Amino acid sequence: MTMRLRLLAPLLAAALVTAGCTESGEPPAPDVLRVGVSAPASTNPADVRDQTGRLVTSALWTPLGDYDPATGKMTPRAAESVTSADRVTWTVKLKDGGKFHDGTPVTAQSYVDTWKTVAQESWAGSRVLKDLVRAKEITAPDPLTIRLVLDGPSGQIPALLSSPALVPLPASALASRDWIRFFSQPVGNGPFRMDGGWQPSGGKLVRVTDSPGKARVIELNIGDAAQLYDGVKSGKLDLSIVVPGDRHEAMHTDFAQRHVMWALPTVSYLGFPLTAERFSDATVRHGFALGIDRAALEAGVLGRQVDPAKSLLPPAVAPGERSSTCRPCTFDAGAAKSLLGQAEFPAGSAVHFERSERNWVRPLAEQVTAAVGVPLAADPGKGPFAIDLDLATPSPQEVLAKIVELTGYSSDGFADLLKSAEETESGDSGEVYRLAENQLLRDLPVAPLWSGHGHAVWAERVGDVKATPFGSVDLSAISVR
Repeated sequence: MTMRLRLLAPLLAAALVTAGCTESGEPPAPDVLRVGVSAPASTNPADVRDQTGRLVTSALWTPLGDYDPATGKMTPRAAESVTSADRVTWTVKLKDGGKFHDGTPVTAQSYVDTWKTVAQESWAGSRVLKDLVRAKEITAPDPLTIRLVLDGPSGQIPALLSSPALVPLPASALASRDWIRFFSQPVGNGPFRMDGGWQPSGGKLVRVTDSPGKARVIELNIGDAAQLYDGVKSGKLDLSIVVPGDRHEAMHTDFAQRHVMWALPTVSYLGFPLTAERFSDATVRHGFALGIDRAALEAGVLGRQVDPAKSLLPPAVAPGERSSTCRPCTFDAGAAKSLLGQAEFPAGSAVHFERSERNWVRPLAEQVTAAVGVPLAADPGKGPFAIDLDLATPSPQEVLAKIVELTGYSSDGFADLLKSAEETESGDSGEVYRLAENQLLRDLPVAPLWSGHGHAVWAERVGDVKATPFGSVDLSAISVR
């Protein structure tokens, strides 16, 4: 993140959090939707890492398409099609008539210029372009055609280009590079435009094209989770996308059929130092994985904001259906001790955990060492370490490549397996990614911990609420009565 963008998050937070929910005491207009949110860290679509940021940017921008990792299918949105004959040269055809909210046309050159800028900045989207897309050449042969030439075959391009981090920015923003000003008054190509920029009490979105029965105006109100939850219960708000952990169970009673939970593109692992002698044996790593009571941590320090892992790949990017829980994802203290005994893990040898600011690291360390009978060393050292990933794409390639990068994992055939999965057409790659996932679950360079989930609750006048991992609640779909 550049210095100017580092300044953006605190400025937004300070401006947005001061006023909290608006309480006019008057009922809203029939087409106005009052939404409770937390303060966004950023409204830059190429660097969004939080729930409110996803909600706002998905309303202000339309991505090239929506990708479903479960089926391997991309549904075009701003794009008409994304095709390739050899998986090296890819052609994106844009739908005609696309416009930014300032009235200027969205063209293929808009994407080319935006992606060049994103690649130059230290935004989350830069790693999508540099590490995953890896195009040698990106050009706009005509106003509605984007041409990408890759450094090698990839079948993951439809998934990668559907990333909300790769939406276009208008020429005026790219020319000025005044990111603080632009992202406080963002101009996108989506179903809503920002009206008046961010104000101390929040912001207002106005639908670009009226849709009967749907919300025309979205009033975004900033507050803490408990305040927003109570605001919906009392009728001062219509919807909230944050639910405090202590209302998690009450949510099912307070809002009956008027609540939803969905997977977020966030995932956490416990990484192992594979070059350290004590953790070089996979049996030891499996023993420590079985000593983690994820459900207890989820209900405790994590405030019911996560789902304990059932597989190595999180639901937001996992191909296919997952019905069973992987063995290293379960808690079994007896089996954990047995595995460490089999591996002749040195009795009484203290385990150091690498230094981390995550609030769950020490509770997890204490829990595991109690379960397996290994003393905890309070001082940090060369040992297990926390991994928290904020994903920018729905492709499994991003997660698996990051695990390899952070742990230095290598194994006979794994690099070839991951390369094969990447090169396979997206609709057929799921089976190969499952093979790669199974190998990691066997060798266990990381222990799966949990993935994030979002919550939303809403009032009786609201309908058609649905959510997606990378877009949060779809504000354009909501109906009001």
